[in-house]
Amino acid sequence: MKINKKIINSANRTLARELSSIKYLKSTFNLNFCKAVNLIYNTKGKIVITGVGKSAHIGNKISATLTSTGTPSYFVHATEASHGDLGSIKKDDCVIAISNSGETSELNNIIQFTKRFNIKLISITSNSKSILHKNSTVGILYKKPIEACPLNLAPTSSSSMCIIIGDCIAISLLELRGFKSTQFKNLHPGGNLGKDLKSLNDVMHSGKEMPLAKIDEKMSKALLTMTQKSFGCIGVVNKKKQVVGIITDGDLRRKLNSKFFEKKASEIMTKNPTLASKNMLVGEAINLMNTKKITSLFICEKKIPIGIVHIHDLLRLTS
Repeated sequence: MKINKKIINSANRTLARELSSIKYLKSTFNLNFCKAVNLIYNTKGKIVITGVGKSAHIGNKISATLTSTGTPSYFVHATEASHGDLGSIKKDDCVIAISNSGETSELNNIIQFTKRFNIKLISITSNSKSILHKNSTVGILYKKPIEACPLNLAPTSSSSMCIIIGDCIAISLLELRGFKSTQFKNLHPGGNLGKDLKSLNDVMHSGKEMPLAKIDEKMSKALLTMTQKSFGCIGVVNKKKQVVGIITDGDLRRKLNSKFFEKKASEIMTKNPTLASKNMLVGEAINLMNTKKITSLFICEKKIPIGIVHIHDLLRLTS
């Protein structure tokens, strides 16, 4: 099958139009945006996202992102709100309503509800003259874009802009809260995220599995231990049982000679090897090992080895 230039050209036009629209978002990040983020940050209850149509799908996504980054949130469809779901919105909550036009009739009941019970309302819209914007506590305005749809009808550019605004809100809040990777792990225990966010303490080989040699140990003995443990390396420890060096397969090849087996481990080792803490995450460890171009990593407390991991152990977890 040959490449269809018409399809490629259409995709490129869509990309160009959406990128052009996204550039206008810089002007959206102003005082009102700061007020909205601070309002959410100081909310004692939950963040309720609402919308209709494509805005509803966007709202679901934003709500999920907020919740997973430390800001409890849930989505209420504007239509369902009029049929009982308004009861889920509490006085201490904050509502974020999304509507490109700001004139979505299904949002009227939610607007009235927030007014009646003095619930904070944040709007995300492109229409400063809309009912939604005028009745919101804080309004986030973005420049109405030309949709990527050639008919300028199907929400495309505007949808992308709203998703990005939602992401910017979520990450601003994450940073304000000092949200840590360990907290992120607790909220993502399953799937690849959960695996990548395991700590080395959860996956390391410990005790007798660790390949270790004393600093004055002869290489004839150290090599035997190294072969038995199958990590492609051996850690060298001093009298305080601290790791002071490491011997790898590469060290063996570079320094092998007729007197090799009579030499001490201290003569062959590479000094000051890269070490890790037990709280380092698997994702961080993989990045470190790739950067340092190493295949095994000793986990230590005050340089005393408590475990070891091989790059293959970590890659199996994240595959």
